[in-house]
Amino acid sequence: MESSPSSLKSAAALSKWGVPLALFALYFIWGSTYLAIRFAVETLPPLLMAGIRFAVAGGLLYGYLMWRGTPAPTRAQWWGAVRIGVLLIFGGNGFITLAEARGVSSGLAATLVAIMPLGAAFWSGLFGKWPRALEWTGLVLGLVGVVLLTRDGSLQGNPLGLMFALAAPLCWSFGTVWSKHLPMPGGIMSSAAQMLTGSVALVGVGLLSGERLTTLPSSGSLWALLYLIFFGSIVAFSAYLYLVARVAPTLATSYAFVNPAVALILGAWLGNETISNSAWFAIPIILGAVGLVVWSQNRG
Repeated sequence: MESSPSSLKSAAALSKWGVPLALFALYFIWGSTYLAIRFAVETLPPLLMAGIRFAVAGGLLYGYLMWRGTPAPTRAQWWGAVRIGVLLIFGGNGFITLAEARGVSSGLAATLVAIMPLGAAFWSGLFGKWPRALEWTGLVLGLVGVVLLTRDGSLQGNPLGLMFALAAPLCWSFGTVWSKHLPMPGGIMSSAAQMLTGSVALVGVGLLSGERLTTLPSSGSLWALLYLIFFGSIVAFSAYLYLVARVAPTLATSYAFVNPAVALILGAWLGNETISNSAWFAIPIILGAVGLVVWSQNRG
């Protein structure tokens, strides 16, 4: 059957605008989720909020995939998804949510998360693939940048928030590296399974730590939660998979350089956050360190 002229035009339009739109989604949406988290935790318990976010997003994705006929994960794949979901969803996102709930600004949280490729280089070494010289340079520069960033006033007086913000990218990077050595579902089903299993950990630990919905959340927190579910967890992730299948890895992962800038601008504009003098020095060093590691890895 021949394609109609209208379908050919639609395919051409998608080919022309698909990559720019997907990049915009990653740059802006993932960069804006840090401020959305800050608004959400103003009147919602942090771990329960994150658990609801990923339970709904993962449930919607899982239901859609099952409706489309995608095979359900095997028992071994579910067990793999449990371990990686705890690291990525509970450790990676949950710790950032806790950090912001304890006063770490959205812009600084995004900057600290940008060290994730540095952590991935280190964890890869423990699995037998140690960084090359250029990557070691990036690791050292990244450490210097983090030390400078901790001189920021909001972090100096908030050691627990800083601990959570630093633990998040370490959990995320370790889960990313370890997932390559575990049986995992394929494609988007892997993300759905990780979201579902990670949400169980978030809700369980939240309830055990005493979190409760004791008051009616504000409309701002509820709108932020809806934004995180549909845009931060579903739209942006789908855009990332679209890019991974169509462009070079350096372009697909370039969001790591842009998200901190987006988060800092939105935090100052909409969240009344301030950027300290030490942060102005630390942020370029951290992003430059990440750039060295990513560039070295993509050189082969």
